[in-house]
Amino acid sequence: MEDGIEKAGEKSYGREAYMAYVAEGLGNLLDWNEVMKFQRKNGSLFNSPSTTAAALVHNYDDKALEYLNMLVSKFGGAVPTVYPLNMHCKLSMVDSLEKIGISRHFSSEIEGILDMAYSFWLQRDEEIMMDVATCATAFRLLRMNGYDVSPDELSHLGEASNFHNSLQGYLNDTKSVLELYKASKVSVSEHELILDNIGNWSGSLLSEKLCSERVQGLPILEVEYAVKFPFYTTLERLDHKRNIEHFDARGSHILKTECLPYGINQELLALAVEDFTFSQSIYQDELLHLDRWVKENRLDQLQFARQKLTYCYLSAAATIFPPELSDARISWAKNGVLTTVVDDFFDVGGSKEELENLIALVENWDEYHKDDFCSEQVRIVFCALYTTVNQLGSIASAVQNRDVKNHLIETWLHLLRSMMTEAEWQRSQYVPTMEEYMTNGVVSFALGPIVLPALYCVGEKLLGSAVKNQEYSELFRLMSTCGRLLNDSQGFEREGSEGKLNSVSLLVLHSGGSMSVEAAKNAIQKSIVASRRDLLRLVLKEGTAVPRACKELFWKMCKILHLFYFRTDGFSSPKEMASAVNAVINEPLRLSS
Repeated sequence: MEDGIEKAGEKSYGREAYMAYVAEGLGNLLDWNEVMKFQRKNGSLFNSPSTTAAALVHNYDDKALEYLNMLVSKFGGAVPTVYPLNMHCKLSMVDSLEKIGISRHFSSEIEGILDMAYSFWLQRDEEIMMDVATCATAFRLLRMNGYDVSPDELSHLGEASNFHNSLQGYLNDTKSVLELYKASKVSVSEHELILDNIGNWSGSLLSEKLCSERVQGLPILEVEYAVKFPFYTTLERLDHKRNIEHFDARGSHILKTECLPYGINQELLALAVEDFTFSQSIYQDELLHLDRWVKENRLDQLQFARQKLTYCYLSAAATIFPPELSDARISWAKNGVLTTVVDDFFDVGGSKEELENLIALVENWDEYHKDDFCSEQVRIVFCALYTTVNQLGSIASAVQNRDVKNHLIETWLHLLRSMMTEAEWQRSQYVPTMEEYMTNGVVSFALGPIVLPALYCVGEKLLGSAVKNQEYSELFRLMSTCGRLLNDSQGFEREGSEGKLNSVSLLVLHSGGSMSVEAAKNAIQKSIVASRRDLLRLVLKEGTAVPRACKELFWKMCKILHLFYFRTDGFSSPKEMASAVNAVINEPLRLSS
């Protein structure tokens, strides 16, 4: 608390609020007229029965008496420490359900709570607005669930000095700072400067607290994790496991005394454990099926190809996690393996003749003949593509109740042609413009065959008109731009040593020597942030052509990419992901006693 006093100053609003907050113990030491300026619309002071009663003794007020009479008639002699705490409790419950991966089982109840919270938000109701942590949590949950909320309501917290001058700042409340930091990360526009400012000062303050080990009221690991891994670098199932294993079964909220706002946490935890354990058994079976598929299609016999099955499946299981979405996971993982094989074929494994042969086979598809293969490698790659795409196309077509196989084939053809363009650029040592590179690069990054077929398998009807809609193209472009630029930024040295151009080296080249590699990387980083924000805005926008469940897959892939390329060229660093694979698929939960 001393830190809060030093920062806030002796005559700060925060100190005045705190003195009023604990007024029942100070009696005649206070100016009770000054205390009454903290009275809320419901007649209370800080929603605290004890503070309100003390104020009433020293300074009669009709509204304060009404508030206390209401409490006595509602609760009898044993009134709660704080009332109302309703919205804080409900938002905490929604947050907990999302954190441990079982929110989908309570979708109608959550919708009711968030509708009420949105109504309170629009009315600027004190129950949300007067508490920093509740306000920040409401903003984050409402925005991430598709409600139109403006960060302007957080403008009074845009500067660290404003927070330090509040009651929560005076109390040195880490939870409030953490919730503000999390809220700042759900920015959907470069113009949301309020969120950028909050993110800057709250992130610095949390880092300071961690360095000096002055984290109060929260597990230090929770704060450490939030600062180290912003929400756009996390995989849901990994988070669920961590949160289940470190679940705070008491769910308490520190007020004047410790308050236990809800009491069904053990039942929730039991449901989360059962749900996660059952999911793991499904994931293990699916991975065995995929392992057989790799061998049946002889993909393990291709010497040039990286064996990335477990990582491809991790990206599916850790994000498209509900057990019933097996078709989407299998589609995602199989196409992930195939795009890795094809990428390696174009990079190192195939001759010009083989690459042209593969493209011709895909162009002709059903009309190929057994004598059309110029090598055994082409035979293996094409036959795996042909069999898998036909099979997945049949499943997707049955779900959609229309034939979507041709769309899957076109997606693959689009990819192969873009890869051929890059191969030809490298052979002829052509230096593309940045625009040429990015237009081709968002396709050659190879997310199309992974994400687009899976959209058909998440339980929503995806109309042909939606697939042709500009929104669909923009979702793909923004997701792939993030991936391409993240890869280029982290893989710049490796690709440079292989004689390959990427966006970093192109920026430097086309600048005529005026831009350093560091400056180019900074420019690329700004583009990544802008594309990520634009993608999130499009995903969260309601009432659009592409269903929300389908749009979520573009965002899930974006998060996977941010994690994979978080510190290194992750897809070339197997050890980086080994523990994540085991955590999601193999290792059972380890519950704290």
